[in-house]
Amino acid sequence: MTRHDFLVKWGVYALALLPVWLLETYVFARLPLFGVRPMLLPLAVAAVAVLEGAAAGAGFGLGVGALAVACGGAEAWQILVMMAAGLGTGLLSQYLLRQDLLGCLLCSALNLAAVDGVRIGLRLLAGSAGLEPMLRLAGAELLCSLPFVIPVYGIFLWVFRRVPKSTHF
Repeated sequence: MTRHDFLVKWGVYALALLPVWLLETYVFARLPLFGVRPMLLPLAVAAVAVLEGAAAGAGFGLGVGALAVACGGAEAWQILVMMAAGLGTGLLSQYLLRQDLLGCLLCSALNLAAVDGVRIGLRLLAGSAGLEPMLRLAGAELLCSLPFVIPVYGIFLWVFRRVPKSTHF
């Protein structure tokens, strides 16, 4: 793959991330569903990692986490969690799961659980909230977020099918 093809490919992935990020950051921040804000960025990381593999998933997760932190919608630890989620999702999809919507759905659930798990762990260490309310909130976030796997995966699958692929000689 040429450098130009590489830049075009990841530029298009970044453009595809834009509506997902806008929806999470500006729409669901003001209009939560059933009292919770769906998390869409972990779904985007899962979709790209399922389609592109572990290394690309980790890089995309790093970029998504950095975007979320830079725009004030996330805490700094989420950069590492998103990168690890992309790496783990890519490895799961390369070696254990099919690289399709069902695999993306399972990996998205794991990514959402990882983000909420770290968030809950940090809050418990700080003593800022009780475990039961946080688990209830995390479950509601997971249930409200998972239906969005279908459109998010669809966006990134469309990009995956139309961007240049690597050429092996």
